[in-house]
Amino acid sequence: MPVDQARLDAAIDALTDPERFREAESVVTAAAPKLQRILAEALDEGGWLGEAREAEVRKAAEASSDSDRTTAIRTLLAEEARMGMMVGVAVGWALHRELDDPSDSTEED
Repeated sequence: MPVDQARLDAAIDALTDPERFREAESVVTAAAPKLQRILAEALDEGGWLGEAREAEVRKAAEASSDSDRTTAIRTLLAEEARMGMMVGVAVGWALHRELDDPSDSTEED
């Protein structure tokens, strides 16, 4: 499904409205435990957890100077946060599509 860039920009801008964001935050908070599991599985399947991550943690911890260690840890945390956000958005997008699916047969008639 192609997305109209102007519509997407307007929708993102709408999130600056505190009321609109509060509603979304409330829904996500209620679903957080299940969403957290899905996020962890997606990150694991994408190779962001496990051996590769552990190697990066060791590399950061073993940096030769405090300054290098601090930089490496900050970089690792920033990369993990970015990946978590990107995967989280993808999960949210997929969830939205599931909820909007008119062929969904889970609703009672």
